[in-house]
Amino acid sequence: MKQLQNWIALAIAGLFLAACATVTDVETDDRRVSDRERMADEDWSEQRLEEARARGLDPSDPFISALMDDPEGPLSRQTVYFDFDRSEIRNEDMPVIEAHARFLSGHPDRRMTIEGHTDERGSREYNLALGERRAEAVKRIMVLNGVDEDQLEVTSYGEENPVALGSNEEAWQQNRRAELIYRQ
Repeated sequence: MKQLQNWIALAIAGLFLAACATVTDVETDDRRVSDRERMADEDWSEQRLEEARARGLDPSDPFISALMDDPEGPLSRQTVYFDFDRSEIRNEDMPVIEAHARFLSGHPDRRMTIEGHTDERGSREYNLALGERRAEAVKRIMVLNGVDEDQLEVTSYGEENPVALGSNEEAWQQNRRAELIYRQ
């Protein structure tokens, strides 16, 4: 009986020691993985900083920093497009406006000018009014998403500043827009 008790005690001690070694190995492996991930993040951050500086951007600027975090994200788009003779925001442009609204509401020291533009069709007066309606539509969505009205300025250029020259649908589509311009 005593021999059986010794064997059981020895087995329990062996299991205990084996369990402790396994936990230590797992913790060491996890630590190695997290160290590798941290080093990869640092490399990625340094790479993004170098790219920003090469492009003449200030990485300490909160907007530039947000762009560097997700260069393909909605903040990277600063233009909202409109259908012909319309000032309603299209569904596909809502994420862009909402992303800029989140950024602005989180950075109350930042300001934005929303520029409304049109294509060349219509009178000068009509296009100035349509450009303003487009810019105001973007502003309304931003304010509804928490941006202080004092952070936003609206201006209309109508047909005066086209990005695409030409009298065809391709050029007109590019010119029917609102541009989101950050300023200090």
